[in-house]
Amino acid sequence: MLRPTEHPKSETEHKPLRQWIKEHGLLLANVGLFVVFFGGMVISGAASYSEDQQTHGGEPVSIPGYLATGHFVEAVFENWESEFLQMAMYVVLTVFLFQKGSSESKPMGKDSPQDEDPRDARKTAKTPWPVRRGGWVLKVYEHSLSGLLALLFLASFMLHAIGGTAAFNEEQLSHGLPQVSTWEYLASSQFWFESFQNWQSEFLAVAVLVGASVYLRERGSPESKPVAEPHYETGS
Repeated sequence: MLRPTEHPKSETEHKPLRQWIKEHGLLLANVGLFVVFFGGMVISGAASYSEDQQTHGGEPVSIPGYLATGHFVEAVFENWESEFLQMAMYVVLTVFLFQKGSSESKPMGKDSPQDEDPRDARKTAKTPWPVRRGGWVLKVYEHSLSGLLALLFLASFMLHAIGGTAAFNEEQLSHGLPQVSTWEYLASSQFWFESFQNWQSEFLAVAVLVGASVYLRERGSPESKPVAEPHYETGS
């Protein structure tokens, strides 16, 4: 029994920092790599943009100044847009489609835990709140992953268009040509070329992973089947 002055500690407080880092290592590593590469993009992008400005008789920009340019906004969200589209589509397609022998596919010919109806699940204190709440809250929650990725794609898509418009108009201005609106830029071949050149590479990468995981292995990775498992054993 707790004394009056004592308070129960959360699960996190009982764990040493090293254990917490181990439990979140995959996320932390990816966030860390993102920060490193994003910083590298900002620094090299500012240098490249400044060189281009000087070539055309302009002034170089500082890194903070570069962050406010259309060049930076377009470069960032043009790539984020394709990443979020790829992940949103992948999450949705793997609900309905299969690839025999791939570790990226749900098992074929048998039930998958991902297909279980949460309404039939036994509710406990650890069951996510939306599942316990039910109704429209659960309806939203059971599609919340694809929903979040779709929203991030749409936001990135629009910011790509806004940043691309600013960068395009800056180029137009330097050549004494008329500027365009965001909607006009959205209808331009340049905008769609920028989008399609990224989208095609994202889906090529997914196709390679889905197909290669039928025959190739990476011991220790959950993205691979066990090394000794037959090629046409589907799923994990």
